[in-house]
Amino acid sequence: MKQSKLFTKTRKEAPKEEGRLDDGSAQLSKNADLLVRAGYIHKEMAGVYSYLPLGLRTLEKIEKIIRDEMDAIGGQEIKMATLHPSEKWKQTGGWDSVDVLFKLKSRTEKEYALGQSEEEIVTPIAKTYVNSYKDLPIALYQIGQKYRDELRAKSGIMRGREFGMKDMYSFHESQEDFDRFYKIVKDAYLKIFNRTGLNAKVTEASGGAFSEKLSYEFMVLTDAGEDDVVYCPNCTHCANTEVAKTEEEGLCPKCNKGKLAKAKAAEVGNVFDLGQKYPKAFEFSYKDKEGKEKMPIVGCYGIGTTRLLGTAVEVLADAKGLVWPESIAPFQVHLISLAGADGKAKLASDELYSKLLSLNVEVLYDDRDLRAGEKFADSDLIGIPVRIVMSDKTIAAGKFEYKRRLEEKSELIDESEMISRIQKLTK
Repeated sequence: MKQSKLFTKTRKEAPKEEGRLDDGSAQLSKNADLLVRAGYIHKEMAGVYSYLPLGLRTLEKIEKIIRDEMDAIGGQEIKMATLHPSEKWKQTGGWDSVDVLFKLKSRTEKEYALGQSEEEIVTPIAKTYVNSYKDLPIALYQIGQKYRDELRAKSGIMRGREFGMKDMYSFHESQEDFDRFYKIVKDAYLKIFNRTGLNAKVTEASGGAFSEKLSYEFMVLTDAGEDDVVYCPNCTHCANTEVAKTEEEGLCPKCNKGKLAKAKAAEVGNVFDLGQKYPKAFEFSYKDKEGKEKMPIVGCYGIGTTRLLGTAVEVLADAKGLVWPESIAPFQVHLISLAGADGKAKLASDELYSKLLSLNVEVLYDDRDLRAGEKFADSDLIGIPVRIVMSDKTIAAGKFEYKRRLEEKSELIDESEMISRIQKLTK
């Protein structure tokens, strides 16, 4: 992509209205500030954002990683309706008990809900096709939009009224089979977060509105988070303070060595044991091995895709701008042409751009007629992992100026070394 043709442009400052909440107060989060200034997202209103070319490319990278890992454990992707008939929510009791549910009424006075979760949709779908124990277990997932009537949308894309979500639902013969699958999903989730550059902790929490049982959340430590957790620096123990059995500075109940520390954390994923609540509501049963009618155990597994993107910004960005891991960066290489008067640098940059594209390298090519300082500042703000600069100086030396986003100094290297480094990063 040539940057001169890129739809969006960078901003020196986020618009004043970006940090304005519904009540008129100002609160500009780090993720919203950087993503808006770098041209990744556009705010429509409090808690609702449109994703522009750079933002969409990054979001789609995250979604692809999630699909890879969900497919690898046997998940099957479907696409469920987001406009729900009210009858299904009334059948489960959610119509009156879920306070964040958006409710709509048509011109014919028929009532609907905008999907804030999909239990009311996926359970009747599963009921249609599961008749015998031989049809179990199954795991169905989707990646799509969710809607929640938040009283106070805040924290940029991390708590909105419209947001992206991967939600998967599994159906099992027994609690033991659910517990088996949960461990598989947990490992898959940790792979997802690791691949997106985040260190997530598996955290005990209450089931909230979804379940009376203990649930598990995947938390990333960050001051931008809304949850308080206690964790052990010596092992993997982590618990939400609402259900923690040990206070801060207490001895870790898991390893009996480390002292628990308290921190803010952002939830990027969760798993709930829904038991038989939804099968009971929809009279969903199957025949077990003895021919008896039995209801399945249901599990729910969520990852906030847009929330994960916002968390990556909060955790990884620096004072200069965004810092993306290679796995989710919108482009792998930022090629900058500093064209001299004779046009040699521009010609050499055009040739390198074509060559990198032929090698299937994703390149954002800054071919704009701007000063070097402006181009470098934009490059740091946009946050692409590798920057390559072509100038009269590099051409005269027969080299390429190569710099990683977090490195202070650049290097002059030859073409074969540059290509080798890029290919290693993009594998």
